[in-house]
Amino acid sequence: MQAKLNTMFQSLRVRNYRLFASGQLIKLIGVWMMFIAQDWLVLQLSDDSATALGVVTALQFTPVLLLTLISGRLADRYDKRLLLFVANAFWTVLAFGMSLLVLTGLVQLWHVFVFAALLGVANAVETPVRQAFVSELVGTALLPNALSLNAAVFNCARIVGPAFAGLAIAAVDVGPVFLFSAVSSLGPLANVVRMRASELHRPELPPLAERGSARVVDGLRYVARRPDLLLPMAVMSVIGMSLFNFQLTLAALAKTVFNTGAASFGLFSTALAVGALGGALAGTGRRARPSVWVVLGAAVGCAVFGTLVGLAPAYWMVVALLLPAGFFMVFFAQAANQRVQLGTDAAFRGRVMALWVLVFLGTNPVGAPLIGWVAETFGAGASIWIGGLISLATALLALTWQLRRAGARLRLRMLPMPRFYVVSPE
Repeated sequence: MQAKLNTMFQSLRVRNYRLFASGQLIKLIGVWMMFIAQDWLVLQLSDDSATALGVVTALQFTPVLLLTLISGRLADRYDKRLLLFVANAFWTVLAFGMSLLVLTGLVQLWHVFVFAALLGVANAVETPVRQAFVSELVGTALLPNALSLNAAVFNCARIVGPAFAGLAIAAVDVGPVFLFSAVSSLGPLANVVRMRASELHRPELPPLAERGSARVVDGLRYVARRPDLLLPMAVMSVIGMSLFNFQLTLAALAKTVFNTGAASFGLFSTALAVGALGGALAGTGRRARPSVWVVLGAAVGCAVFGTLVGLAPAYWMVVALLLPAGFFMVFFAQAANQRVQLGTDAAFRGRVMALWVLVFLGTNPVGAPLIGWVAETFGAGASIWIGGLISLATALLALTWQLRRAGARLRLRMLPMPRFYVVSPE
C-alpha cells in the first residue's frame, strides 16, 4: 500500500513541482469559489436568465479562442516561468478590482461581462503556458504522473471550492467570496518566485533573434500530419462544446428545475468534482502514453453518464449520476491530454498544447450561448442530455473510424509475402 502511494504521488518529491502544485491548489479553490459566486451573481442581476449565464461563459472563453495559439507560440519562445508570473499577476489585479465592485454594491451585469472577458485574457495566456511548463518541472519520465496529479489538484479544488462557496454565499453573500478568490490568487505568484530555475528540465532558449522561427502555422502543420494527435483533439472539441458546460447547466438545473438555493447548487458541483477526483487519481499510476482505446472508451462513458444526468427526474438521482459522470469526464480529458502531450516533440509542445487548450476551452464561446438558449427554451435538463447525445454520437463515430483504421492495418500485416520463382532455361 505504501509503495502504491509513493508511486501515486512521486512527482511531489520534486521541489519545484511541489511549489507549483500547492500554488495551483490555493488559487483554484478560490477560482472555483469565484465561479460559483459569479454564476449566482449573474442569476441575481438578470432575473434568473440562463442566457445571461451563457453570455458570461462565452465572454470568459472567447479570449481563449482568439489568443491561445499566440500564447503557445510565446511558450515555445520565452521563459515559461516568467510568462506564468505575468499572467497570474494580471489575474490577481482583476480579481481584486471585481471584489471591490461587489463589496461596495456598485456591481452591474455589464461589469460581470467585462470582468469575465478580461479574466479570459489572463486564462488564454496562462493555461497553455502552464500545460507546457509541467514537463520542465519534472522531466519526461515523471510527466504522466505529474499530469495526473495536476488533474487531481484541479478536482480537489473543485470539491472544496463549490462546497465552501455554497455555504459562504448563504452566510455572507457573494462579496466576501470574490475577495477570498482574489487573495488566494497570490499563492501561485509567491511560489513561482520561489522556484529554482537551475532545477528546471529545459533546453537553453535560443538567441532572441532566432526565436521568430517558432511560428503558429508550423505547430498547426505538425498536428495536421499526426492522426494520433488529431483524433483526441477532434473528439474533445465536440464533447467540450456540447457537454463540458456543467458550470452553466448545473446552476440553471439547481435554480430553475429543482428550485434549490446556493448550498444545493454547491452540492451538484461537489458531487461532480468527487467523481472527477476519482478519475484523476485513477490515472496517476500511468507510466506511458495512453492508447487511443483508453481515450475513446472514456469518451463513451463520459457521454453516457452525461446524458443520464440530463434525464434524471429527481434531485438525488442527479447527485448520484454526477459521480460517474465526473469520473469519466476527467478520465477522458486527462487520457486525451496525456496522449497529445506525450506524443509531441518538445520543440512544438507549447504550440500543440495551445491548440489542445483551444479545442478544450475555446469551443465554449460557441457552445455556451447555444446551451444557455436551449436551457432557457426547453429546460436545463434538455440542455444536458442533448449535449450528452451529441457527445455519444461523436465518440462512437470516432471509435468506428479507429476500428476500421486498425482493421486495415491488421489486414495489411496479414497479407502473405509474395513468392518469387526462378525458371531455369532448358
